[in-house]
Amino acid sequence: MKRYLNTSLVYAILAMVGGVFYREFTKFNGFTGKTTLAVVHTHYFLLGMLFFLLLLLLEKSFAFTTAKTGKAILTYQVGLNITAVMMVVRGVAQVLGTEFSKGANAAISGIAGIGHILLGVSMVLVLLQLKRSVPESR
Repeated sequence: MKRYLNTSLVYAILAMVGGVFYREFTKFNGFTGKTTLAVVHTHYFLLGMLFFLLLLLLEKSFAFTTAKTGKAILTYQVGLNITAVMMVVRGVAQVLGTEFSKGANAAISGIAGIGHILLGVSMVLVLLQLKRSVPESR
Protein backbone atom coordinates (compact mmCIF):
# COMPACT_ATOMS: atom_id res chain seq x y z
CA MET A 1 0.00 0.00 0.00
CA LYS A 2 2.90 2.33 0.72
CA ARG A 3 4.04 1.93 -2.90
CA TYR A 4 0.67 3.25 -4.11
CA LEU A 5 0.93 6.24 -1.79
CA ASN A 6 4.51 6.99 -2.85
CA THR A 7 3.58 6.69 -6.52
CA SER A 8 0.65 9.02 -5.96
CA LEU A 9 3.00 11.55 -4.37
CA VAL A 10 5.39 11.36 -7.34
CA TYR A 11 2.54 12.02 -9.77
CA ALA A 12 1.28 14.92 -7.63
CA ILE A 13 4.74 16.48 -7.87
CA LEU A 14 4.90 15.83 -11.63
CA ALA A 15 1.47 17.46 -11.98
CA MET A 16 2.60 20.56 -10.15
CA VAL A 17 5.82 20.72 -12.17
CA GLY A 18 3.75 20.37 -15.35
CA GLY A 19 1.44 23.18 -14.26
CA VAL A 20 4.27 25.52 -13.33
CA PHE A 21 6.13 24.71 -16.55
CA TYR A 22 3.01 25.46 -18.61
CA ARG A 23 2.40 28.76 -16.86
CA GLU A 24 5.98 30.00 -16.91
CA PHE A 25 6.90 28.71 -20.38
CA THR A 26 3.87 30.31 -22.03
CA LYS A 27 4.36 33.55 -20.07
CA PHE A 28 8.08 33.69 -20.93
CA ASN A 29 7.27 33.22 -24.63
CA GLY A 30 4.30 35.62 -24.61
CA PHE A 31 1.98 32.84 -25.77
CA THR A 32 -1.75 33.31 -25.14
CA GLY A 33 -3.34 30.63 -27.34
CA LYS A 34 -4.34 27.07 -26.59
CA THR A 35 -1.66 24.45 -26.12
CA THR A 36 -1.57 20.83 -25.00
CA LEU A 37 0.81 21.88 -22.23
CA ALA A 38 -2.28 23.01 -20.34
CA VAL A 39 -3.55 19.45 -19.88
CA VAL A 40 -0.31 17.78 -18.76
CA HIS A 41 -1.09 19.09 -15.28
CA THR A 42 -4.58 17.55 -15.16
CA HIS A 43 -3.49 14.27 -16.75
CA TYR A 44 -0.86 13.73 -14.08
CA PHE A 45 -3.24 14.75 -11.28
CA LEU A 46 -6.13 12.56 -12.40
CA LEU A 47 -4.48 9.62 -14.16
CA GLY A 48 -1.46 9.66 -11.87
CA MET A 49 -2.14 10.91 -8.36
CA LEU A 50 -5.86 10.19 -8.10
CA PHE A 51 -5.60 6.77 -9.79
CA PHE A 52 -2.96 5.58 -7.33
CA LEU A 53 -4.82 7.03 -4.33
CA LEU A 54 -7.86 5.03 -5.44
CA LEU A 55 -5.69 1.92 -5.81
CA LEU A 56 -4.45 2.48 -2.26
CA LEU A 57 -8.01 2.51 -0.94
CA LEU A 58 -9.00 -0.50 -3.02
CA GLU A 59 -5.93 -2.44 -1.90
CA LYS A 60 -6.80 -1.72 1.72
CA SER A 61 -10.32 -3.03 1.18
CA PHE A 62 -9.73 -5.99 -1.16
CA ALA A 63 -6.00 -6.86 -1.16
CA PHE A 64 -6.05 -7.35 -4.94
CA THR A 65 -2.38 -6.77 -5.77
CA THR A 66 -0.53 -9.72 -7.29
CA ALA A 67 2.43 -10.09 -9.67
CA LYS A 68 -0.02 -9.71 -12.58
CA THR A 69 -1.29 -6.48 -11.08
CA GLY A 70 2.25 -5.20 -10.75
CA LYS A 71 2.91 -5.77 -14.45
CA ALA A 72 -0.34 -4.04 -15.42
CA ILE A 73 0.47 -1.09 -13.17
CA LEU A 74 3.96 -0.80 -14.65
CA THR A 75 2.42 -0.80 -18.12
CA TYR A 76 -0.04 1.85 -16.95
CA GLN A 77 2.77 4.09 -15.76
CA VAL A 78 4.70 3.63 -19.01
CA GLY A 79 1.58 4.57 -20.97
CA LEU A 80 0.85 7.59 -18.80
CA ASN A 81 4.38 8.93 -19.08
CA ILE A 82 4.61 8.33 -22.84
CA THR A 83 1.35 10.22 -23.23
CA ALA A 84 2.52 13.10 -21.03
CA VAL A 85 5.90 13.39 -22.76
CA MET A 86 4.25 13.56 -26.18
CA MET A 87 1.86 16.22 -24.87
CA VAL A 88 4.86 18.24 -23.69
CA VAL A 89 6.60 17.80 -27.06
CA ARG A 90 3.53 18.94 -28.96
CA GLY A 91 2.80 21.75 -26.50
CA VAL A 92 6.33 23.16 -26.59
CA ALA A 93 6.19 23.12 -30.39
CA GLN A 94 2.85 24.94 -30.31
CA VAL A 95 4.19 27.63 -28.00
CA LEU A 96 7.35 28.09 -30.06
CA GLY A 97 5.41 28.04 -33.34
CA THR A 98 7.37 25.07 -34.66
CA GLU A 99 5.86 23.40 -37.69
CA PHE A 100 6.37 19.66 -37.94
CA SER A 101 6.57 17.76 -41.19
CA LYS A 102 3.67 15.41 -41.91
CA GLY A 103 5.83 12.47 -40.87
CA ALA A 104 6.98 14.04 -37.60
CA ASN A 105 3.43 15.13 -36.79
CA ALA A 106 2.15 11.62 -37.44
CA ALA A 107 4.96 10.12 -35.35
CA ILE A 108 4.13 12.31 -32.35
CA SER A 109 0.44 11.43 -32.66
CA GLY A 110 1.27 7.75 -33.11
CA ILE A 111 3.53 7.60 -30.06
CA ALA A 112 0.90 9.44 -27.99
CA GLY A 113 -1.66 6.94 -29.30
CA ILE A 114 0.53 4.05 -28.15
CA GLY A 115 0.67 5.68 -24.71
CA HIS A 116 -3.13 5.93 -24.63
CA ILE A 117 -3.51 2.31 -25.72
CA LEU A 118 -1.13 1.16 -22.96
CA LEU A 119 -3.11 3.24 -20.47
CA GLY A 120 -6.45 1.81 -21.57
CA VAL A 121 -5.40 -1.84 -21.75
CA SER A 122 -3.57 -1.76 -18.42
CA MET A 123 -6.48 0.01 -16.73
CA VAL A 124 -8.81 -2.77 -17.88
CA LEU A 125 -6.33 -5.39 -16.63
CA VAL A 126 -6.17 -3.74 -13.21
CA LEU A 127 -9.97 -3.58 -13.07
CA LEU A 128 -10.22 -7.27 -13.98
CA GLN A 129 -7.73 -8.12 -11.24
CA LEU A 130 -9.79 -6.05 -8.82
CA LYS A 131 -12.98 -7.80 -9.95
CA ARG A 132 -11.42 -11.19 -9.18
CA SER A 133 -10.57 -10.11 -5.65
CA VAL A 134 -13.94 -8.62 -4.71
CA PRO A 135 -16.07 -11.20 -2.91
CA GLU A 136 -19.45 -12.12 -4.36
CA SER A 137 -22.29 -10.48 -2.46
CA ARG A 138 -25.44 -12.39 -1.76
